[in-house]
Amino acid sequence: MGYCYYRDTDMMNSSIRHVLLLTGRPGVGKTTAIHRIAASLVGWRLAGFYTDEIRESGQRQGFRAVSFDGSEKVMAHSNIHSPYRVGKYGVDLSVIDQLADLTLGLMPEVDCYLVDEIGKMECYSQRFIAAVRTLLTSHCLVVATIALRGGGFIAEVKQRTDIEQWEVTLKNREELPERALAWLRAVRGPIPVESGHRE
Repeated sequence: MGYCYYRDTDMMNSSIRHVLLLTGRPGVGKTTAIHRIAASLVGWRLAGFYTDEIRESGQRQGFRAVSFDGSEKVMAHSNIHSPYRVGKYGVDLSVIDQLADLTLGLMPEVDCYLVDEIGKMECYSQRFIAAVRTLLTSHCLVVATIALRGGGFIAEVKQRTDIEQWEVTLKNREELPERALAWLRAVRGPIPVESGHRE
């Protein structure tokens, strides 16, 4: 069983923060931090997704979402015609909806959810918002990147008092993934031997 499902009643009723938010200006290294955290969690069962830039002739033309089972889909592109837009990019809302359904639902085998990111693009999807809200109010470990600025759901998440929030900067971005790993291991505690799980 994953982390969400084996914590005892005392732990679930405690004030331990189980959500870590990484914020920072665009391009500072939030997604890179998620990549490094995921690569270091050997033996952990991960769910969620990260975003990659789509570059054509050296120019950024969009973003693809990559889930931790290896599947990927284009979620926004300059060639997508959509009423949902972020800058020059049209957003494919159906991709974000599917992403929320397939990667962010509560699953008993999951040890940690990694979400990159909680941003304007993703928040066009009410299914994404609902899925993230469920994770935040659950007892699951979550590490998520989140936009430095934004209203609506972005502001709602950042105003929660039961989350840990760190800003990624040029000065701390190299050391921050190790700090996040230490935080995860401290919060999670030991995995029961009968789970068949190993670090």
